[in-house]
Amino acid sequence: GIASDAYRTAFWNNIRNRNFADVRNALQIGEDTEGGYLVPDEFERKLISALEEENVFRPLTTKIQTSSGDRKIPVITQKGEACWMEEEEAYTLSDDAFGQIALSAYKVGTAIKISEELLNDSVFDLPSYIAKEFARRIGTKEEEAFLIGDGKGKPTGIFAATGGAENGATTTGAAITFDDVIELFYSLKSPYRKKAVWVLNEQTVKALRKIKDNTGNFIWQPSVSAGLPDTILNRPYVTSVYAPTIAAGAKVIAFGDYSYYWVADRQGRSLKRLNELFAMNGQVGFLASQRVDGKLILSEAVKTLTIKKA
Repeated sequence: GIASDAYRTAFWNNIRNRNFADVRNALQIGEDTEGGYLVPDEFERKLISALEEENVFRPLTTKIQTSSGDRKIPVITQKGEACWMEEEEAYTLSDDAFGQIALSAYKVGTAIKISEELLNDSVFDLPSYIAKEFARRIGTKEEEAFLIGDGKGKPTGIFAATGGAENGATTTGAAITFDDVIELFYSLKSPYRKKAVWVLNEQTVKALRKIKDNTGNFIWQPSVSAGLPDTILNRPYVTSVYAPTIAAGAKVIAFGDYSYYWVADRQGRSLKRLNELFAMNGQVGFLASQRVDGKLILSEAVKTLTIKKA
């Protein structure tokens, strides 16, 4: 199938427009009937690795593969509880409540133009270039959606007003204090705190670093041990430009166990070559696309800090 050496060789020969008559026969191993060819397995695995380098949030999540239709995930929405009983007292019914969350597949794509001279240069590593460009463009759009996506034609982000994380704390004023951070920390249940990570904008990190105590010393001190990353209340943090900045009413910090954020990758990323569209300019176009969805499966697993409204 598409993992074979023959398919991979034929695929890249076709991209470079070499031995076209042979390539047409070999590429019938693929499944795309409208001119796009499924990316060879080795290339797709390389691509996923590159996406994780570009997207700081994806490595924190749970990733699953879907093949067709929605992926429905059963969720316990309410747990029953026990109660103390007197002798011969009737048992109190307390059932669990169940719900379902569906992961779909939203399409994200990009177009790449490469000169004919570059394509024909045997020294040029075309697979690495396309993987890097695909990763950079798709990875940034993924990260944006995983954080602030509204779920309309794209994944639902953890900072989304609907379908995102639960609000754990609200600041007492327009500026963040470490008291607010501690409130957020303990708003998350203890089992989730064991694997919790902070997600915030670098501007928010800067605001936290500037907070001083009554003697003028900075409250947050960076790590002084070699090889140990900086932490907030002994938990690691990652920064993203897509996390909201400090503003009245905005959710600016997320803290939680992001393994409860599920990313569904629809199998088979595709790459399509456009020979004629840019021919007048001596260029060849490529269309790269991916289908993906992401949702927070358990809202209580991640909490956010909201800036007090003016």
